[in-house]
Amino acid sequence: MQPLADKIRPQNLDEFIGQEHLVGEDKPLANAIREGHQFSFILWGPPGTGKTTLAKIYADNLNSEIFELSAVSARKSDLRDVLKSPSLGTTKVLFLDEIHRFNKAQQDFLLPYVENGEITLVGATTENPSFEVNSALLSRCQVFTLEKHSDEEIKQIIDRADFDIDEETKELLVNIANGDAREVISVLENTSNLYDEITEDNIRDTLQSKQIRYDRKGEEHHHAISAFIKSMRAGKPNAAIYYLARMIEGGEDPKYIARRMVIFASEDVGNAQPTALVVANEVFDAVERVGLPECGINLAHGADYLARCKKSRSSYSAYKQALKDVGKYGNLKIPFMLRNARTELNEEMGYGEGYEKYSDKDFLPDKLKGKNYFN
Repeated sequence: MQPLADKIRPQNLDEFIGQEHLVGEDKPLANAIREGHQFSFILWGPPGTGKTTLAKIYADNLNSEIFELSAVSARKSDLRDVLKSPSLGTTKVLFLDEIHRFNKAQQDFLLPYVENGEITLVGATTENPSFEVNSALLSRCQVFTLEKHSDEEIKQIIDRADFDIDEETKELLVNIANGDAREVISVLENTSNLYDEITEDNIRDTLQSKQIRYDRKGEEHHHAISAFIKSMRAGKPNAAIYYLARMIEGGEDPKYIARRMVIFASEDVGNAQPTALVVANEVFDAVERVGLPECGINLAHGADYLARCKKSRSSYSAYKQALKDVGKYGNLKIPFMLRNARTELNEEMGYGEGYEKYSDKDFLPDKLKGKNYFN
């Protein structure tokens, strides 16, 4: 039986859902496809955003056969087989999924064939190609960045599957998908194979409710991140790691967790341990570079570190107090000695006069003299 993903796969740009910034009217990839422009490119984006579909549509518009390989399992011998195969069009379109998994030698092997046009390479990756693809190969490819599907786009994809589904069940499917069309199609297919109809209960039974208990838009999302932050604040690494694992397994965006850790490093740790912000930023960079599932290890590393740090909210509290004064008093007059004398007239007016780097003056506007935000 034909898989549901293939059955409902768009055959042309008119049927394609999403990525309007690339395939909308007069957008770059749409123009290239419709005009049959032969060039190599890389599609970078989250899972289930249409990378494979766009590659197929592109090859069809070139009237070329598409050779599909996964960099996870492909070897040089597989590439040689593609090169030896007869070409049906002006070029051979090689769709290389997870191109970031190809090592340097494999990427170097491809380079001359991409350069001479014998192969038109369409790579797909969930990782930043700037870090994962050799600079020589990357320079021969245009990079297009794809985005997660919106909730409305996921609903359109559900409708295309042509099942009788009520709105509440659609909302559940949208939540499960989290912008991943492949995920929602898989859930629909598995549920339809097991049950006569697509209902909330049948979907929950199909998934064994692993993802259902974590609602990225509902209370569970807010409870979990709150528990995670409060566990780190209280210096409880065991609890922090548990809530982290729960969020990752529930489908939370790891970048969201990493961003909250960067905020935590300044808000709760602050100058009690200044390296916390360095570590949190490095964790965020690692999450961007590594991706799921391995980036969970980086998040655990950071969460453990932040939970064990000494804590100080003095900088955060001082900033909040300063914001209150800004809101209360508006733009108070800045003392002349702190102003930059950019012109002779500024100097005549006394700008910069009396400024000393190591002064006992507090440098605040007159209205706030003596104010201490660091109580």
